[in-house]
Amino acid sequence: MDSLADPHLRFDPHGPAGPPGTDPRELVILGSTGSIGTQALDVVRRNPHRFRVVALSAGGGRVELLARQALEFRVEQVAVSDPAAEGPLREALRAVAQAEGGSHSVPEVLAGPGAAAELAARPCHSVLNGITGSIGLEPTLAALRAGRVLVLANKESLIVGGPLVREVARPGQIVPVDSEHSALFQCLLGGARREVRRLVVTASGGPFRGRGRAELAEVTPEQALAHPTWDMGPVVTVNSATLVNKGLEVIEAHLLFDIPFDRIEVVVHPQSVIHSMVEFTDGSTLAQASPPDMRLPISLGLGWPDRVPDAAPACDWTKAATWEFLPLDTEAFPSVALARKVGALGGTHPAVFNAANEECVAAFLAGRLRFTGIVDTVAEVVEQHGAGHGTSGGRLTVADVLEAETWARDRARKLIEAAGAR
Repeated sequence: MDSLADPHLRFDPHGPAGPPGTDPRELVILGSTGSIGTQALDVVRRNPHRFRVVALSAGGGRVELLARQALEFRVEQVAVSDPAAEGPLREALRAVAQAEGGSHSVPEVLAGPGAAAELAARPCHSVLNGITGSIGLEPTLAALRAGRVLVLANKESLIVGGPLVREVARPGQIVPVDSEHSALFQCLLGGARREVRRLVVTASGGPFRGRGRAELAEVTPEQALAHPTWDMGPVVTVNSATLVNKGLEVIEAHLLFDIPFDRIEVVVHPQSVIHSMVEFTDGSTLAQASPPDMRLPISLGLGWPDRVPDAAPACDWTKAATWEFLPLDTEAFPSVALARKVGALGGTHPAVFNAANEECVAAFLAGRLRFTGIVDTVAEVVEQHGAGHGTSGGRLTVADVLEAETWARDRARKLIEAAGAR
């Protein structure tokens, strides 16, 4: 298989982002009110000669922020996936425009489940998919089909729809934004594909590194949301605490770089300075290091194949520092092994894994499921899917993915209710 994210190919249909004095690269940013989206806009704000945002999308829960973003960057279109948010968004756009003296024209507003995919296919150079969850699949496919460079932060769309993405993506059309995959992407430039021995994905270990399984049973949502390194949304933060996020990243690395699962390892690195490594056949290991700041991988994705100067602070080599690397505790955190199994099974199993996990995280945050029950329940749903609800080996479709997700969410809810009744 071809690599979806081959840094050597530098897929760029309209040329690299130019220096000052040339036309800026036009961008569509999906999920603009989330953590990735707001940081991407900060990169654009500081580099107006390099980038121009032409459209924004969000779920619809923060229409005031979306309106401010849309008018600040003078976008042509703005979208919300929640149809009920269309009216409030229009009102917010008018209110912000009036508050700023009426000097800004109000952009076209789109609303509904297909709005983000419509924006992803519009004329532009690159689409940053910063949506959280598998609802990012359709926009991912739309951007790829339209020939856009896909700057991918929405790992779920690749994980649940891997075969679908592979079918439409050109080799090298995707530039990854996850810090780990951006690191691998950069390190892979150090050698030919045939020279890669293994990928080493680093994990901070989350807030519960060093705790045994018994100690994790009474973890509270507040504790799980207190990540020691990264500032992320609640779902991603809980996924980092269970290390489900790392399991998803192993599947993503396999799909992006076409490296077998048995050649992708996870190592705990609490300082989060080494974001991942590539070991080559001669014994050399290349690592990408930087302080934990998502603006660096975001800027690399937006500007690829060029780097954006001063996108984020660099390591301070004048100060003493110690970096630790520890083996993963697979007994306390079985999610990575489960993800490997799911990735190897393929078909709709990754969609089931992801959807069941989202339901379990929601139940945990609502106080209806124990922390250790998240992965335990997901594993049970995956097992039941394999017992009679797997694909028949035919070509995967979006309908297959959606049906599998619906089944997995329903099954996870029933298992959660049964556990609560005991």
